[in-house]
Amino acid sequence: IHYRLSFFFQHPKNTTIPTLPWLLIFVSELLLSLAWLFTQSYRWRPVTRTVFPERLPADDKLPAIDVFICTADPNKEPTVEVMNTVISAMALDYPPEKLHVYVSDDAGSDATLRCTKEAWNFARYWVPFCRKYDLVTACPDVYFSSSEVDSGNFEGSEFKAAKTKMEVI
Repeated sequence: IHYRLSFFFQHPKNTTIPTLPWLLIFVSELLLSLAWLFTQSYRWRPVTRTVFPERLPADDKLPAIDVFICTADPNKEPTVEVMNTVISAMALDYPPEKLHVYVSDDAGSDATLRCTKEAWNFARYWVPFCRKYDLVTACPDVYFSSSEVDSGNFEGSEFKAAKTKMEVI
């Protein structure tokens, strides 16, 4: 800033650079410097937030939630991925009577309709499985493709039998 300001106080005979571009550069550098200075306050004292699950209302006082999943083209958005999203939304840890999942298919594809029916049939088994064993990963594709153990409620052979049954379905 000092360098740019010193240009304006030079003797006019020594100035060979046009004044208008120099002034525009000076103003832009000044504005950027001020913007940088104002953003530093966020770095001096960062905001941290904590979660208080005990403050959440009881299940009967929670509001209803509508989840809209939009799809347009089954070639650009693979239908299997859309259905994984639908099943994951259905398996949210929320009271089932207050959770509504909607699929909007703008293309009106027959493949999306058939896959929605298959996903609904699979979700009848998958959602109770997720709730019974407290699975963190509710997406079936991610759950069955990962080799890591999901942090949940595992009771040995009963869980392994139920997981094998889910893999067959």
